[in-house]
Amino acid sequence: QLQLVESGGGLVQPGGSLRLSCAASGFTLDYYAIGWFRQAPGKEREGVSCISSSGDSTKYADSVKGRFTISRDNAKNMVYLQMNSLKPEDTAVYYCAADKDWGISSCPREDFSSWGQGTQVTVSS
Repeated sequence: QLQLVESGGGLVQPGGSLRLSCAASGFTLDYYAIGWFRQAPGKEREGVSCISSSGDSTKYADSVKGRFTISRDNAKNMVYLQMNSLKPEDTAVYYCAADKDWGISSCPREDFSSWGQGTQVTVSS
């Protein structure tokens, strides 16, 4: 059974940093694109970033470009989201999701097949 578990969320002051982790079990990540999504209270879930199965291609939403960095370690079955210069508007539940790699142009997508439970990120002074 495919499982994804996020960790690393928490409370941070504006301008601070957090690194989210996404651990996969029940399958190897080698052939899967991984996306990070977030959902703030009262808002729709949005795709934040995506990384190809090889890690060679990445994609970011305009709202996080230059501040967030996605990476992966297939040997450890892990994907990471380094978040720097955090803003209050980054407050949300963050989810990782996986699907077969159809190319970075189709990533991330709401119809990804496997999802984690989410981790809360709160940016507040």
